[in-house]
Amino acid sequence: MMDYRVIKEGDLFFLTGLNGDMAPGDDQGHGLYTKDTRFLSRMEAFIDGEKPSLLSSAGDKSYIASFRLMKDSKDEGAIELHRERFIYGGILYERCTLTNYFIDARNVEFSVAFDADFQDMFLVRKYRTGDVGRMEEARAKDRELTLSYMGADSQRRETRISWDAEGGKAHGSGTITFPMFLKPKEQRVVTFFIAPITEEHAEPEPLSYDEGLRKLEASYAQWYANSTRVKSDSAVFSGLFERGLQDLRMLTLDVGFGDTTVAGLPWFAVPFGRDSLITALFMLPVNPQLAKGTLKTLASNQGEKTDPWRDEQPGKIMHEIRYGELVTTGQSPFSPYYGTIDSTPLFLALIGEYYRWTGDLSLAGELKPNMLRALDYINAALEAGNGFMAYKQEAEKGFPNQGWKDSANSIIHEHGEYAESPIALSEVQGYVYQAKKSLVPVFADMGEHELARKLEEEAEELRARFEAAFWMEDQQCYAIALDKEQRQVRSVTSNPGHLLMSGLPEAGRAAAQSKRMLKDDMFSGYGIRTMSTGSTGYYPMSYHNGSVWPHDNGMILLGLGKQGFKEEAGKVISGLLKASEHFEYQRLPELFCGNDAGLGYPVPYPTTCSPQAWAAGTSIAFLQAMLGLYPDAPKKEIALSPFLPEGMNELKAERIAIGNGHLSVSVTRDAGGASFNVKVLENTTGYTLVG
Repeated sequence: MMDYRVIKEGDLFFLTGLNGDMAPGDDQGHGLYTKDTRFLSRMEAFIDGEKPSLLSSAGDKSYIASFRLMKDSKDEGAIELHRERFIYGGILYERCTLTNYFIDARNVEFSVAFDADFQDMFLVRKYRTGDVGRMEEARAKDRELTLSYMGADSQRRETRISWDAEGGKAHGSGTITFPMFLKPKEQRVVTFFIAPITEEHAEPEPLSYDEGLRKLEASYAQWYANSTRVKSDSAVFSGLFERGLQDLRMLTLDVGFGDTTVAGLPWFAVPFGRDSLITALFMLPVNPQLAKGTLKTLASNQGEKTDPWRDEQPGKIMHEIRYGELVTTGQSPFSPYYGTIDSTPLFLALIGEYYRWTGDLSLAGELKPNMLRALDYINAALEAGNGFMAYKQEAEKGFPNQGWKDSANSIIHEHGEYAESPIALSEVQGYVYQAKKSLVPVFADMGEHELARKLEEEAEELRARFEAAFWMEDQQCYAIALDKEQRQVRSVTSNPGHLLMSGLPEAGRAAAQSKRMLKDDMFSGYGIRTMSTGSTGYYPMSYHNGSVWPHDNGMILLGLGKQGFKEEAGKVISGLLKASEHFEYQRLPELFCGNDAGLGYPVPYPTTCSPQAWAAGTSIAFLQAMLGLYPDAPKKEIALSPFLPEGMNELKAERIAIGNGHLSVSVTRDAGGASFNVKVLENTTGYTLVG
């Protein structure tokens, strides 16, 4: 069970303890956040000046949280407080219902204490220090309290707290009190409306609690209607898929270019490069429009100049963007920050995959200048890296490692020394290969035949160099990386598993790589570990050197499915399904520890993000791998080669958007259990199905 409750809508999220409160001075970072700024740092409910006791705390729906608390007198009765909250239209709605369960009438004082420190999220998390602004005097009027701050960037930020109940009084301390007289079983309701306000965004107009919730739930219903419908006889898979789809809706954000996803809650509620791209890649079988919004969002922030402060280079796709006071005053490089080696090839690979799924050439046409700049950046990096794409930290406050395993100890030689940069990661070479190969039909269909021919040639040259440099014959798998001397970093890790998706490895080595990842030192029983138990640096609670990351397994699954390694894919899916049953609301977290499944349960990682976008998308990677579904719009073909993992006998996927139509299929296990019956329920794509 997570030790917090968090809800999000748009770019506003609210993080509290399990009792719904935020207490002053806590070190958990609780607060109401938007634009990487904490607009509320305290919200505590009291009954007669005392904190009520928690009875229950629920967050089973991604978008609403509820809490039941009480102040009781043993064997006499209690005053119950039921708190319900959601976010809609830039406003936090909180409905507080008090019920008298004493046998006599009671005078009750209900109060809520508010405060706001308007801290930059990096300050809240103690990741940075910096010069900041000043608090201004709070302003109170009838049914309204405003907390105000003037930032070091000369921007005024305010939090407007209003309420609908009569008799409430705001005090200078930030506490709002409501004296009540409650008869036995009588209820009183107080609803708060809390809105962050900046000079760029005017104060939103609150709706009634019920109307706001109705509109919010209608938006979720529309999300489901626009997504592929999936049913199975496995309650575990169905629950995981539904949880993932709901969480992905919560994690969507539109910053002006269409829906994309933030990386995760609570600390990564902003667009990312790698995270948003991989999530969009996972989402292609369910909602390809998310890829479109993600690509346009990242294209709008593509690097334009060489800026070591931000690790920016022309054509480079960003790592992440932040909006807080430290960024707007130039004290932090995240405006955006470009310190990632893989976002740029993943950006191009997603364009190619989007075209394979949709046949929509108009997006590629729109993004053609961005694609060409990204290719120029990649080619320059390949040249600088002696034929491989490598990274080296330039920004003083940036990341030393710039692949998805970006912790300082993640690239380690077998004798214990850390690899020195420039470092060429195995999976990144796969992303580059996939980017160039998948763009061949895109440019060919745009009439750029010479460029298409050149990309095909460059991809094959990269493949030959890679096979010669990265293969570890004794381990029957690829090395994680080459160091600055182009020596192999001989750790056995999950990274090369991503190569299967790219299609780079030759057939024999692809088969060997898939088998290597399922040996006991790599496969915990709950998933593929990030590092072998036999490699130097392994420990199961390491962030990147022994833990299990669902998205990492998802990327590997896309390759296992594409290459036809069904037995291995089924084992990975079954392990993660088992793991999901142990997490609250069957929500796969960002990562969990790599302890062996013989323990009986997956060990939680202590500071994991949950919900997290690419973890939520992992169940969709399950779906694609199980269906063996890989469309090829340029050829007007759909590869379909299904299997079902152990414990699942029926699977139906309806209205999978491909090209200008939809595909619906059902898969059932035959009586003997060894083969599968596939029925095409609908195919309006005009494409040919191939096995």
